[in-house]
Amino acid sequence: MNIQDRVIAIISREQRLEPGVVKPQSTFAELGIDSLDGINILFALEQEFKIQIPDSIAQNMRSVSQVVEALTRVIEGKDIADLVALVRGTDPAPTT
Repeated sequence: MNIQDRVIAIISREQRLEPGVVKPQSTFAELGIDSLDGINILFALEQEFKIQIPDSIAQNMRSVSQVVEALTRVIEGKDIADLVALVRGTDPAPTT
C-alpha cells in the first residue's frame, strides 16, 4: 500500500467514512473534517508512519493531496522549507 492509499485509509477510518468516499482531490471541508478531527487524523498519521509532522505544516493542510505531498516529502527526507514558507506566507530561503 502506497502513501496515498494509507492516508486515505486512515482518514476514512478516523472519520468513519465508507470506502471510496475519500479521494485524493477531497478537501477536508468536503469530508466534514474540523480542527479536532484534524488533530486525531494527525496523530493517527504520525503513529502509522512513525514520524512527526511539523505543526506549521499540519495546521495548514486542507486536502488529502496536501497531506500526501507533505508526508511523502517528510518520509523521503526531502526539504520542506518551501511548504513551511508557503503556510507562513513568506518566501523560502534561497538555496546556494
